[in-house]
Amino acid sequence: MIFSCLFAVADINKARAFYEDLFDLTVSDDYGKMISFDCGLVLQQDFDWLTGIPREEMKQKENNCEIYFEFKDFDAFLKKLESHQEINLLHAVREQPWGQRVIRFYDPDQHLIEVGESMKSLAKKYLAAGMTLEEAAARMDVQVSDVQKMLTEAD
Repeated sequence: MIFSCLFAVADINKARAFYEDLFDLTVSDDYGKMISFDCGLVLQQDFDWLTGIPREEMKQKENNCEIYFEFKDFDAFLKKLESHQEINLLHAVREQPWGQRVIRFYDPDQHLIEVGESMKSLAKKYLAAGMTLEEAAARMDVQVSDVQKMLTEAD
């Protein structure tokens, strides 16, 4: 089974540059008006033609779904994001109730993107601050086994 998330885009080259530059994604397949990244994200230009949905019925801004990325070095990502003046923020960095910092913004085609610090980094931060596994799990609103799993996963 193959799973992908496909975004309809107005300009395949502009969208490709955005995702390659900001997220360091690697293209696995390039078919001109459709490209796939090795993470499973697919971009499709002329989606209206492909699906038969009239262009005027396409949404102008997605607010009912998002794609989500986590970064081990969230602060380095934020610095990279600052270099993109065209970014349309939904909100600045905020801390979720479990302590994870996230930011949400729109891509050039107005698809919603969330970027957060990795949960593994958050667990490490809590443990480095002196929390026990149980305290970190309670703060993160997960099970101790979830924290243990995060800590053993590859970066």
